[in-house]
Amino acid sequence: MNVDPALKDALRKAALAARAQGGDDAALTRHLVAALAPYRGKVLAGYWPMRGEADPRPAMAAHEGPVCLPVVTGPARPLEFRAYDGRLEPGRFGTSHPPADSPVLVPEVLIVPLAGFDRAGHRLGYGGGFYDRTLAGLRAAGWPATAIGFAYAAQEIRAIPAEATDQPLDLIVTERGGIMPQPEKSQSANAGTKLQP
Repeated sequence: MNVDPALKDALRKAALAARAQGGDDAALTRHLVAALAPYRGKVLAGYWPMRGEADPRPAMAAHEGPVCLPVVTGPARPLEFRAYDGRLEPGRFGTSHPPADSPVLVPEVLIVPLAGFDRAGHRLGYGGGFYDRTLAGLRAAGWPATAIGFAYAAQEIRAIPAEATDQPLDLIVTERGGIMPQPEKSQSANAGTKLQP
C-alpha cells in the first residue's frame, strides 16, 4: 500500500506536539520495568533519548542482562547494536551511541522510540526506516526479536496507515500501562480521544 507522505508528516507533527506535553515519567518507568521482567537475562536494546523522547534509561539500568544501544551505520541500512558500558560518542542525526570498540550484540528485545503509535501495533517513526529494516532482518533470520514501543499515552494516534515495509510492535508501553496490539482496535473504540490528522 502506498501511503501519502503528506498524511504521515501531518500525523508525525501532531504526535510530536502531543509528546512535548510529556507525562508521568515515574509511572512510565514502572510499566517498562514490569514489561521487561520476563526478559531477564536476555540482550536488551534500548536507546539514548533525544528531542523529548520517553526516557528508557532507568529501565535499562534496572534490566538484569546485557544492554546495548543502536548505531546508525549508514543510510538505508539496518541498525547495529553495541554493548553499553557507560561510554558514549556522538552519532548521526543527533544520536549518542557506544564507541566502535564496543562488542556488537544481537538484541532479543528492543525498546523502540517512536513519534506515534496506534492500537494495531503500527509505529510512526521519524521517516528513516531504520527500525523497520532492523526488525525485518532479525525476524526474517528467525531471531526472537520482541519490539516494545515506548511512548507517552498522548502520542497515540487513531490509525496509522501502514506500508508493506512497516514492522509491527509486539507491545506498547505508556505511563498508563501496557497495550497489546490488536489490529481491529486501531480505528474503533476510544477513537474520539486519539490524535487525528
